[in-house]
Amino acid sequence: MELKNRTLSNFAELVRTGECKKFRGRLKVGVDLGTANTVLAVVDSTNRPIAGVSAPSHAIRDGVIVNYYESVQLVTKLKEELEEKLGTELLYAAAAIPPGVSEGSVKSIGYVLEGAGFEVTNIVDEPTAAAAVLKITDGAVVDVGGGTTGISILKDGKVIYTDDEATGGSHMTMTVAGHYRIPYEEAEVLKTTPEKEKEIFPVIKATVEKMASITEKFLKGYEIPAVYVVGGSASFQEFTSVFEKKLNLPVYRPVHPLLVTPLGIAYNCQLPQKAR
Repeated sequence: MELKNRTLSNFAELVRTGECKKFRGRLKVGVDLGTANTVLAVVDSTNRPIAGVSAPSHAIRDGVIVNYYESVQLVTKLKEELEEKLGTELLYAAAAIPPGVSEGSVKSIGYVLEGAGFEVTNIVDEPTAAAAVLKITDGAVVDVGGGTTGISILKDGKVIYTDDEATGGSHMTMTVAGHYRIPYEEAEVLKTTPEKEKEIFPVIKATVEKMASITEKFLKGYEIPAVYVVGGSASFQEFTSVFEKKLNLPVYRPVHPLLVTPLGIAYNCQLPQKAR
């Protein structure tokens, strides 16, 4: 995991500082329209991270665009911000969806990118995008998003199964809101405050156990060596231990789990032949 963690740390630093790397040739963009955040990742043709940006959003709920106009506006704004820093137009982008969403939802996500001025060259499922960054050939990638827990099972480098179920970070937040009797927005801030993690995790542990049970159900009938968890909701330190106890398998979490999927989406952007 060391090489992957180094790449993710480099990308996280670009997102944090707003800086960009020098580059040559055409660039690829990955757009992750998340339940809590929208992230744009920019890589070169060799998949080296060049730039990135993240902004709070509520574009997606369970894989469905809930506010098309605001989503287009936000992606357009972030695209223009990156273009100004990079000094070049960003033409080609890929997007991702949770496994198992409807064809209509796939199209609507593509329309958001097109509305922001991108040529959409690929749409992949989120756990498969994450697997591209982690360079997994055998195992299961579990993407714990804001609204869903999705999985891709890989064997010999090929995805042999994908699925998802509606339990994610938003369910954690609702549990926190109910426990403390506070508004959802306040609960989201509380949940994501690192200093409060030891206090919050026991409150949301049952939700994490449900995610582990969902994963256990998905894995039935498959022999896999390990599970890899990504997504912002997997950031809690005790998250992997809950999964390991339930699954009786090694469970790994890369650094900056929130940024794995957006970077993998960019990896999956396909440059037209003439643009390579």
